[in-house]
Amino acid sequence: MGGALSPLGNTGPSVQEWIQLICNGVSAMLDRDGYRPNVAIVIVNGKNQVFWGKRIREHSWQFPQGGINPGETPEQAMYRELREEVGLESRHVKILGRTRDWLRYEVPQHWIKREWRGSYRGQKQIWYLLRLTGRDNDVSLRATDKPEFDAWRWHEYWIPLESVIDFKREVYRRALLELERYMHAKPHTRRERLFGFAHPMTPPSYSDPVTPTGD
Repeated sequence: MGGALSPLGNTGPSVQEWIQLICNGVSAMLDRDGYRPNVAIVIVNGKNQVFWGKRIREHSWQFPQGGINPGETPEQAMYRELREEVGLESRHVKILGRTRDWLRYEVPQHWIKREWRGSYRGQKQIWYLLRLTGRDNDVSLRATDKPEFDAWRWHEYWIPLESVIDFKREVYRRALLELERYMHAKPHTRRERLFGFAHPMTPPSYSDPVTPTGD
């Protein structure tokens, strides 16, 4: 079972992470509009709760995500990031669905090194919804020597958008709205086969598009 020792904080990378990202040759992986291809992963358990990871040495929480390397398909990148960040293999999960199109967010200019402003804009993501078919103890946050998370928990599906850093909130909102229907495509338990699905109520905060506060 996942553990979490700190309350929910702003979700998203630190300023230092973005600086490192830009310095590590990200320009070679940008599309013509200045977005870096990326995948995000939502893992649900049998109760339709989602994996929520605490970034290492930070009070911020997020879904697993990572860049798509040259030559990789989004699905290949998803399985690689799943293994590196969460320690799960393809045998531990089942793909329920993915977003049809890229979802984009822009990073505020003051988070980007001056020499990359005007070329790097942000990330474009394909989001995957996975069902955990393995056990909680199959999760390993130390699968590599550079872990992304130092704690995790199961959280209700509708993550409070106010816990997500502002420039990523609209992508989270759109992704979770699009993916939610895949959880109910087929009965998962005997109770669901007999009595149908108990759909969680969509919070009001998911009803309207989120406008970033700006730079």
